[in-house]
Amino acid sequence: MEIIQTSENALSHSAVTAIINAPIEKVNIADWLLNLPDAEYQRCSTQHIGAAISTTFDGEPVSLNVETIGDALMVQHYVAVVHEPAYCRMLSISDSITKGGHTKVQVLWELKATRIDDNSCLYTNEIHATATPEMLAYIKENGINLSDAAAARQAASDAHNHEETPNFAKSIENKALTGKYNQPF
Repeated sequence: MEIIQTSENALSHSAVTAIINAPIEKVNIADWLLNLPDAEYQRCSTQHIGAAISTTFDGEPVSLNVETIGDALMVQHYVAVVHEPAYCRMLSISDSITKGGHTKVQVLWELKATRIDDNSCLYTNEIHATATPEMLAYIKENGINLSDAAAARQAASDAHNHEETPNFAKSIENKALTGKYNQPF
């Protein structure tokens, strides 16, 4: 069940855009994401470690991503809540592993394409990180101030998003125009 982000549990929110030089009719974010090869995921950010595709017990697609966000090793278990050509809504209760320990963070990842004109669209990569009850207990037990944790996560998440978004857009563009991954960025 999704945790609604509030001022009491918000860790970060980052939205970054980039241009996809392909007609929106050719763009299929769901197909791109849910067939994304590990190597393509890795080349979209220096902080990407690995990716794979799986399913829930109910057969819903899952994108598994391993990456670093700041000083945390993140293991994301994104369930494709919505997976359409121009919009994917991915929700994960992610493992966050730091030198201080292991906890859980909810991450909502939204990938959107919006038509600009006949030959291009705007790609938006939006990420919300929300503290789970487990993380709030972890923060309290370790004497961490939530606002300090949120400020660190905001800076790290935004820097990460600024690196990966233009590469995701180019990868989506390449897939739309050539049907292939591993094309020049």
